[in-house]
Amino acid sequence: MIKTFKYMRRQDWVLAFFASLLTVLRVYFELKIPEFMKRVTELIMTDGSTLRDIWTTGGWMLLTAVGNLAVMIVVSVMSARVGACFATRLRILQFERVSSFSMEEINRFSTASLITRSTNDVSQIQIYTAMLIRIMIPAPITAIWAITKITSQGQIQWSIAMSIAVAFLLVIIFVIFKYAMPRFRRIQTLTDNINRITREHLLGIRVVKAYNAEPYQEAKFEEANEALTHNNLTAHRIMMIQGPSMGLVMNGLSIAIYWIGAALIEAAGAREKILLFSSMVVFMNYAMQIVMSFMRMTMLFSMAPRVAVSANRIREVIETEPAIRDGLVEEVPVSTTAAAIEFRNVCLRYPDGANYVLKDISFHADKGETIAFIGATGSGKSTLLNLIPRFYEATEGEVLINGVNVKEYKQHALRRKFGYVPQTAFLFSGTLEDNIDYGDRNGGEKSTVTLDDAASVAQIKDFIETLPEGYGAPVARGGTNYSGGQKQRLSIARAVHRQPEIYLFDDAFSALDYRTDRALRRTLKSKMEGATTVIVAQRIGTIRDADKILVLDEGTIGGTGTHAELMANCRVYQEIALSQLSMEELVS
Repeated sequence: MIKTFKYMRRQDWVLAFFASLLTVLRVYFELKIPEFMKRVTELIMTDGSTLRDIWTTGGWMLLTAVGNLAVMIVVSVMSARVGACFATRLRILQFERVSSFSMEEINRFSTASLITRSTNDVSQIQIYTAMLIRIMIPAPITAIWAITKITSQGQIQWSIAMSIAVAFLLVIIFVIFKYAMPRFRRIQTLTDNINRITREHLLGIRVVKAYNAEPYQEAKFEEANEALTHNNLTAHRIMMIQGPSMGLVMNGLSIAIYWIGAALIEAAGAREKILLFSSMVVFMNYAMQIVMSFMRMTMLFSMAPRVAVSANRIREVIETEPAIRDGLVEEVPVSTTAAAIEFRNVCLRYPDGANYVLKDISFHADKGETIAFIGATGSGKSTLLNLIPRFYEATEGEVLINGVNVKEYKQHALRRKFGYVPQTAFLFSGTLEDNIDYGDRNGGEKSTVTLDDAASVAQIKDFIETLPEGYGAPVARGGTNYSGGQKQRLSIARAVHRQPEIYLFDDAFSALDYRTDRALRRTLKSKMEGATTVIVAQRIGTIRDADKILVLDEGTIGGTGTHAELMANCRVYQEIALSQLSMEELVS
């Protein structure tokens, strides 16, 4: 937890410092009130005291109480602000760090865990930070200061009773730490698990319903929910001893103080009776201050393990260095000799994988060429394409763009060159205009003409014109209010609108019917003239006109050439082609 505070801004530290100073003033006010009570008691019970003296002392006591209230309000506001600003800072740092992660880090943490770390974990830190200033700082000061004042009362019997009460409190704290703390540490892990199951269920709800798998999903959720519930119940049952035990200590200590005080007062002389009675009143107040301080500290200590886990999880994200680092190259002039894209003996193995996913991949695509990848499911087509924009880092070999290794580029400069259409089309919440213009937010021109042009190429303009809002039509999160084919065409329009040097299509035509596919490829060909195009596809019809086709077979290149060349000499390509089209269609 302490290490997490290094991410707090300087102005928040300053605010926390002044709040801490005010808490000391608050403790002074709280411990000053019993002294006024003692003085008022003595004045009331002493002959010769005037009403003016009593009112004056009572007035100072009231003023001290009002001052204590004012300081308490100010400290609460300041501590809440420190906690909120610190939480904001942590969320920003996590979001920025996650945005820089490669797919390797995203997969390692899991999406459900990253969401929990940015929400629930940060909320834990926010609440605890505010409580530290309001409670943790004044509690020990109050306890020590009150103990000092108690010892000045000079009655050893009361001090012994107080010592026994404190010893009992320490035993309670030990029991809580021994048995409840390990369970509090597990809470965040179990929360992650229940978030993962819930998210998985919601994302796959159609499959769940289609297979009547609701009972199976409910059983999974019930198991995770039961584990979290059992852990929480056990932890809080142990914590339940805190309230009754504290009440027992407070009431027992009160009885002991009054009992001892009664015996002392009875044995004292007339003058000493008044002093003993007033001392007993003060001692009682100080004793309650000490017990309450221990109670507050116990409450904070009980929260500490869970908050510490949250802090470590947040730090784990923030301090994780991305596997993919920025280079120094901002821009490279387009070369007339270097290939637009070149792979040199590229191999890829996932961090936890035993075998290579891609092995010894070498090819090049010149500027303006269309190169396609095809192969069986799991042959590494999409993985190979993901190496070009550095979503993954090659384990061995080099990937070059315009003759420069992709590792030498700044990431934003490298990705500015691409128009990327993912395998699973994804739309962001907003409007159609926001989504089509999404890939051109680096300063490109945007107008109705350019939007129309991109939509026309993607064969989606006619559909947009039927919508009352046109390009202002709303898009739900993930584009759930549009069909798969519409989302895919909008994703293609997004890439076209950017007018990049290199187009990357990762099986981007799979949701289109053959007629739309053919029309889209025809318009794309004229629109992308001069741009390099990389296509991953399952359909032979989508790639047969490519300048170069690479056939992938279990992570290696099984054949390279045009459609005609591969039909003549590549068995794997022939099998794929003949499984889709007849020989007459393939040679026509």
